[in-house]
Amino acid sequence: MTTHFHKKPNMYVSHVQVKVSNLERSVEFYKKVIGFDVLEQSGNTAVLTFDGATSILSLEQVDNAQGLQGGQTGLYHFAILLPTRKDLGNFIQNIVEANVRIGAGDHHVSEALYLNDPDGNGIEVYTDRPEETWIWENDLVYMTTEQVNIPSVLAEADGGWNGLPQGTVMGHIHLSVSNLAASEKFYTEALGFDVVTRYGNQALFLSTGKYHHHIGMNTWNSANGRPAPENSVGLKSYTLVLDNDAQAEKIKNNLRGIGAVVEEFAGAPKFGGSQAFSTVDPSGIRIVFTFDGE
Repeated sequence: MTTHFHKKPNMYVSHVQVKVSNLERSVEFYKKVIGFDVLEQSGNTAVLTFDGATSILSLEQVDNAQGLQGGQTGLYHFAILLPTRKDLGNFIQNIVEANVRIGAGDHHVSEALYLNDPDGNGIEVYTDRPEETWIWENDLVYMTTEQVNIPSVLAEADGGWNGLPQGTVMGHIHLSVSNLAASEKFYTEALGFDVVTRYGNQALFLSTGKYHHHIGMNTWNSANGRPAPENSVGLKSYTLVLDNDAQAEKIKNNLRGIGAVVEEFAGAPKFGGSQAFSTVDPSGIRIVFTFDGE
């Protein structure tokens, strides 16, 4: 179990807000295929849950929605972390029955499945290998992409898939960015993340507390790209959990120091928590900061 990486004092992704073109279709997909329940739904939004209380994902239908285009910044995928390998096996059984196209990758630190929602928004569902098996060298963690041994994962399944299990978290988010150097500077210097892996000059991975990554980013399809229009499907925002007021003030000062947007909130309820402030990264991606987390 690696869930301590998704608790304070680490800064981690707690929630992702995704734009879709047809809310009913997407809700059905996220219930049947991914295993969410609906916590609340009204108008053009649905807040999704796995435990009937907390939300790690919400959907918003945009009118006259435009599809995803190459060359745009935003979501590469969001990644749902399951507690055990058995859970991943049960999930594989469920998506096989649902006849959904998937990809897979063994990253040494984790075993992952990849699929898209009906609008092409990228989803990863994964489980971590024990952290004592991760290989660190000079503060960088070894990650690769090999074939997942699907039969081995399925061998641990017990046929007990009843939706996302207790202990599920939003494991990380992977972003399509326009300029890797600018994004690295922003996330490390302004927000305080550490670089833990690089893939050449096109992708890098960042974390707090020596996780293999809370945030990934690449320029594979988005180098020098621009944000998608407001009425496009894709990422609306994602939420990072702050540890304390001092950290919040430091980040706000850092952001103001580089001329970034800092929008304050007056504790408005949002997804069962309260927002502290938000900003926009160099690729036009909105980040919401909150104190609500474990």
